[in-house]
Amino acid sequence: MPTGRAVAVALAAALTLASCSQGVGGTTDEPTASTSPSPTSTVSVPPAVSLTEPATDLSFGEPASVIFEPTQQRGTVLELTVEKAAEGKTKDFSGFVLDEYTRSATPYYVDVTVENIGAGDVGGVPIPLWGVDAENTLLPAASFTTSFRPCASEPLPKKFEPGDSMRTCLVYLAPDGGTLEGVSFRPDQEVAPIQWTGEIAAPKPEPKKAKKNKMKNRER
Repeated sequence: MPTGRAVAVALAAALTLASCSQGVGGTTDEPTASTSPSPTSTVSVPPAVSLTEPATDLSFGEPASVIFEPTQQRGTVLELTVEKAAEGKTKDFSGFVLDEYTRSATPYYVDVTVENIGAGDVGGVPIPLWGVDAENTLLPAASFTTSFRPCASEPLPKKFEPGDSMRTCLVYLAPDGGTLEGVSFRPDQEVAPIQWTGEIAAPKPEPKKAKKNKMKNRER
């Protein structure tokens, strides 16, 4: 039973998606911080930047340049790179109070790099990337009320201005022991997602326990 630093893992419910001809379909319930009205966007794209087309499939390590508008008043161009992914273990959360969803989910840790290559400040909001599992479910990144050592998941800093960059780790929980199939950027449900896929590392093996010395002291 967790004691001391026990805290709750806060996350939104996973969003089940249907498939469509342009890629992964969606619902209208995605958080505002991860959506943007891309068809009518007024974000200025620097002349040297070429935006990544919707429905582009990328491998881990490849960057995508995207318009990101967390609100109608703020927006910029981000370069997003999903660097790598690894499967975790439920026991990694032994210091936390877990709900039923988390206890039955498979955790995945995804390293990402974000750089502001546009002209706006979009600080203080979640990184706009979603996990996608084998059931075509859109998985929000889990948020924490304290540090999580296996994957130090953080939102964008309070100020994330032009030229700023950060590297962090995002935690995705695939429900009912599911598997992570990829990571997606999707500005809204009318736009086909940009998706990263690649080899997902297996959980780290448990450290070997030192063998107990069972020999008895010899009599002199």
